[in-house]
Parts: sequence; structure tokens; C-alpha cells
Amino acid sequence: MKIFFRALAWLVLLTIANSRIAPAAAPDGMASVDEAVSLLSRYIQIDTTNPPGNEIRAAQFLKEIFDREGIEARIIESAPGRASIYARLRGNGSRKALVLLNHMDVVPAEAKQWKEPPFSGAIKDGQIWGRGAIDNKGGGVMQLMTLLTLKRQKAALKRDVIFIGTADEEAGGVFGAGYLVDKHGELFKGVGVVLNEGGGIRLGQDGRARLYSVGVAEKVPLWLKVTAPGTPGHAASPGPHQAVLKLIGALGRIANYQSPIKVVPEVQKFYADSAASAPAGRREQYSDLRKALQDPAFAAEFLKDRSNNARVRNTISITGLKGSDKINVIPAEASAEIDVRLLPGEEPQTFIDELRRVIADDSIKIEILLSRAAARSPASPEALKAIAEYAQMKDPGTPILFPMGSGFTDCHFFRAKGIPCLGFLPRRSLPSEEGMVHGVNERVSVEDLKNDVQAMYEIVRKLTVD
Repeated sequence: MKIFFRALAWLVLLTIANSRIAPAAAPDGMASVDEAVSLLSRYIQIDTTNPPGNEIRAAQFLKEIFDREGIEARIIESAPGRASIYARLRGNGSRKALVLLNHMDVVPAEAKQWKEPPFSGAIKDGQIWGRGAIDNKGGGVMQLMTLLTLKRQKAALKRDVIFIGTADEEAGGVFGAGYLVDKHGELFKGVGVVLNEGGGIRLGQDGRARLYSVGVAEKVPLWLKVTAPGTPGHAASPGPHQAVLKLIGALGRIANYQSPIKVVPEVQKFYADSAASAPAGRREQYSDLRKALQDPAFAAEFLKDRSNNARVRNTISITGLKGSDKINVIPAEASAEIDVRLLPGEEPQTFIDELRRVIADDSIKIEILLSRAAARSPASPEALKAIAEYAQMKDPGTPILFPMGSGFTDCHFFRAKGIPCLGFLPRRSLPSEEGMVHGVNERVSVEDLKNDVQAMYEIVRKLTVD
């Protein structure tokens, strides 16, 4: 990994130092902003809330577009109503294929909390409203428009460009990317790099680019169910061995526990790269975060920030509780669901053993609901070069950083197979917009969508034509 990061740093610095690229005008055949807006609005109106998903309706919507444009495409079903779409634009094969990866499912939305209905796709006040406008139907439209433009231009592609819209990403990817990679591995032979969500262009409140974020590693989920047994009975005559009370005691010990601090190479590099722009009193500490965290005073201040805390330890979130279905019945068992996010390189079973020691009750059962192997992305110098060249053209001098994602994406399925997967969609986002992902009033401006579509096209063209 040290060699990888030295290569990344060298590549980005060299490109920024030497690039002299004039801004590109919108090319002939470029899909219009009106077309992109219309497609995103219609796409949002297809309710793919997961669960249950029903992504096949979205896959059919996209396939109709590909069929109309003469782009080969197929729908791949993993279960009734669950489907992904795979479309391929052929090149001359002189370079390895590029995958543009996005997901079609979305998280639930409580309509009464929204200013506009979450599945209306409303276009109002220069904004496109709805669940998925950002995560991830907006990203899918950016990639879709790129494929359509390359096809309409009859671009002389040096590599195949593959569009994949997956099911089930929001629930772990078992019926989506996981199914594709495991059951249809032949579709990814000869793939050189995957571009997916997980990074982008971060703006300051003044609207100017502050950094380009490219994800090369991420934490992975370990979803657990903890179950406590007890003696059932009538609530009017409570006894000492109650499942709910036993569960509460175990959860209290879990809630008061913090995993040990561990600074993985990706995080060490991220903070070192951030040192120059850090507050004056923090530059020395950020230059060597491992050493700095040995100081209790600095560590206490650093870990107050939730993002910082999540980057340097395995995190534990208690997210669901279940006891009796009736208020007057003491249940025979009570359970909780726990969302654990493991750092790259951590072993799930080792963490579970650690959790058992914290619970200190052998009668409590721990069940794995979802577990993924943590995988870092292999290097892709050509993709990083294309991103760096675009950054120099559009936002000269803006740093490119490589954070570790605290969440997880479909990238881990590809990384586990040794295929480079970079978390980068060139969407420009303000700090105030971060809460809209999985939050209320998710939306994207028409102007931003226009710029995002153009940026996606320019980066892909650098990788496939130039």
C-alpha cells in the first residue's frame, strides 16, 4: 500500500504540474440538459425503495433507452422483481474495459416530511426533487448521458464502456452487484477499472472547489443480531429472568464500549495530505496522525468529530430492538440489530469474539446478518490521471485526496476480485447538501446536473478516446 500511495501522489503532482489543457466546449452529439433533466425526473418517479426494491421496473426503463439508441443491453434478474441492467458500448479493445457503476434502488422516504413528494420527480425552482436525485439515480443519469453521447458521436473508443445499474446496493448488494460478480463473472473479464459513487468534488460555501475526493478504500459492514433468552410469562407477574432486561444489560455494555484506535495507511495518508490546509494548530499532528493520537489531549479533541472517530476505529451502532408483540406478555427472547463498520483488514470473527467479551454473557447469541471482506482498491494510474487532468482544467490547484469511506458501496465486490474500483463521480456538492443523502428533500439543481453530465463525459472521454 505504501508503494501504491507514493504512486498516487507522484501521478497527481506530475499531472497538475504539467497539464496545460484548455476547457472543452460541449461536443457535437452531447445530450442536452433538457434530456438529462427529463430522464432523471422520470427515473425518480419509478419507486425502487429497498426493501422491497422492485428494481426490475427501473431496469426496463433504462433498457428501453438503450434499445432505442442501438446500445446492446440486457436485464439480469437475481430474484422475482430484483434485477440489474448491463449495457455495453464496444471499442477496439486496445485498452481494458471501463465500467460505469451505479445503483437503482433507494432508501425509504417519509413523504409527509418532504416539501415535494419524494417520488414525484418534480422540477421546481430550478431543482429536480425526489428520492435518488443524488443517491444514486442522479449518478446513473450522469453515466447514462455519457454512454448516449459516445454512441451518438460514433466515438472511436479504445476500450469497451460498460454501464451497470445494480439492485440492492442500499441493503448490502446480495441481489445486485454481489449476484453479478458471483454468478456472471464472465461479464467482467478484461475490465480495467470501475468508476462508482463514493467521492466527488467538494465545494466550500462560496461555491469554489476545495478538494477532489477519490475513494480507494472503505469500511465494510458487519451487521449483527444479538438475542437474549428469558423466561416468558404474563406481564402482571414479572420474574427475575426476563429476556428484555438481559438484552438491555448487554446493550448497555456494548454502548459504553469503544473499539481500539487504529490508523490504517489510507487514513494516515489522507490526514498527511490534508495537513497543509488544516488549522494552523493541527498541521503538525495531521502530518503524522498515528503519533499525534498518542497524546491524550489531542486524541480527545480529535475524536469529538464523528467523521474523525469513524475513520480510526471500528464503529458500533445499535439500530433496532424487538421484544414482545403484545404489551402484556413477557417474551421468551428479545433481540437487537447492530450495524458494525470494520476498518480495512479487520477480521469479522475477531471483532465478534471481542464483542462477546464485552457482553460477558454466554447465554446471549450473536448472529451474522451481513458480512463483507474488507478490500482495498488496486491502483489505476490511467483513471487517476484522467481525474487529475480534469481537475487541473476545471479547478487549477485544487488538491486531490484519497479518503477512506466510512460507509460502503458496491465497490467492495470488485475490489475483492482484484478489479480497481474508484469512488468518484464528478458531482460538485456544497457542505449544506450532505444531509440530503438519505435525508429529506433530496434534490439536485438543473444547473448542477448539466455541469455534472459534462464532467462525467469529459473524464470518460479521456479514458476511452484521447
